[in-house]
Amino acid sequence: MNIKKAFAWFLTIAIFASTVGVIPVSAPKTVSPFLQVGPKAVLADTTSNTNPNYPIFTCQLAGNPNPAGRTCYDPYQIRRAYNIDKLINAGYTGKGKTIIIVDAFQSPNIVNQLNYFDSFYGLPSLNGLGGKPDRKLGTFTQIAPDGLTPFDETNDDMVGWAEEISLDVLWAHAIAPGANIVLDLSKSDQDPDLLSATKYVVDRRLGDVISQSFGENESCVDAEVLKGEHKVFEKATMNHMTLLASSGDDGAAELTCDGTSYVKAASSPASDPLVTGVGGTELHAAGFCLTAAGCNPKVNPAPGTYQGEIAWNEILRGNNIGSGGGMSVLYKAPFFQSLVARKGKQRGVPDVAYTAAVSYGVLTYLDIPGDATGMYTFGGTSVGSPQWAAIIAIADQKAGRPLGFINAALYLYSLSPQKYSSLFHDITSGNNSMVEVDSAGNPYTIQGFDAGKGWDAVTGLGSPRVDHLVDFLSRFTSDRDGNQAIGNTDPFNNGHFGGGHRMGH
Repeated sequence: MNIKKAFAWFLTIAIFASTVGVIPVSAPKTVSPFLQVGPKAVLADTTSNTNPNYPIFTCQLAGNPNPAGRTCYDPYQIRRAYNIDKLINAGYTGKGKTIIIVDAFQSPNIVNQLNYFDSFYGLPSLNGLGGKPDRKLGTFTQIAPDGLTPFDETNDDMVGWAEEISLDVLWAHAIAPGANIVLDLSKSDQDPDLLSATKYVVDRRLGDVISQSFGENESCVDAEVLKGEHKVFEKATMNHMTLLASSGDDGAAELTCDGTSYVKAASSPASDPLVTGVGGTELHAAGFCLTAAGCNPKVNPAPGTYQGEIAWNEILRGNNIGSGGGMSVLYKAPFFQSLVARKGKQRGVPDVAYTAAVSYGVLTYLDIPGDATGMYTFGGTSVGSPQWAAIIAIADQKAGRPLGFINAALYLYSLSPQKYSSLFHDITSGNNSMVEVDSAGNPYTIQGFDAGKGWDAVTGLGSPRVDHLVDFLSRFTSDRDGNQAIGNTDPFNNGHFGGGHRMGH
């Protein structure tokens, strides 16, 4: 489901200003979740094999023999691929730390979905899901600071947000099973309401890390929203909170401010230097080897073994989708990025990457009115933001303190190949050029960026080698970096503005 394109009709015409200091006023715009929902998964026949104590699906089989030709991953495969399992096995689960997930509307059955997902994969439960309280477990809390909007299953926008919530919550928990989760629900998907919900959790410091799976063409952000948002991000940074945001699902393209076509642009809030922007990859990891399917377990690597990644760029239901990324027109290159971003003049997005391809998607359970119940493959840069948030919760636990601003530390060894390669998988293949279609049905190409050695505007620094990266961040993050970033960040002196909408990633 390419929600961004599907809901383009929500956009209203706004004024676009291309000169510094011209800040037109526009009405609040709707924001849609920017996830990508793939096909429903089909269980595999595992009766003749010794397998894990949970069912597997045909898309998880080694050799990819399923008819659709798709691959999918469960939590244990993802943990193994990015070396998260080593930390979890050592007791670092995010325990005592809190992940805040900002979304809109609600997912009315999210508690049932989380309970089912935990039971299906043998994950620890969370307090707040209806079971007996256990001090050894984390907590799950839903808040709606401005009121909870009743769910309407005939409203495709609300169903899309419910799917986003399912992906965010289930997979944040899967990666940091001991962390607390606060699901922070905006009353609507309009910019001011999302900002209000975010401000609420920051003002009260209700958690250690914030995941934002949404964004928009940064040139179309309403000036008052941008100003208020940046103030909130400054306060979060001073409160030692880590901010993450998805970089987008339309590659180097973003919708124009009137919603009629696409232009080359970076996405906000990922482009804010106080935020860690998360791009997308196509992860290749080992599947389950079943003798009944003609696979020899003696020569096949363990499920989830990392086998490589390329930049995410694929066709889903006729639409070109891929890793958002580009050069900001609002922000100059921050101090931590000035030596690696192309040309060194403007803020580059994303900072890091994570699996995002639908054809190599993560398994997510849906039980949402308006959707058929079952396990689905999910993609989009929405996959990365909540899972990176979970990784930071684990890092916070291991460090014994909230890391807060992490961007400067992430780039510290980017010019030292040996040290850099110990922290990241460098993604050097692929691009985020897009073939888009305008409102008149005419296709055209937005020329994007190529993945290459080191940082690039497709996959950032790359995907994490989590065990090493967590150790590194626990040693090298510093409050001084956050203070310096705050002092050097001023979007109102670096770009152009227009009225805009917010699209979820």
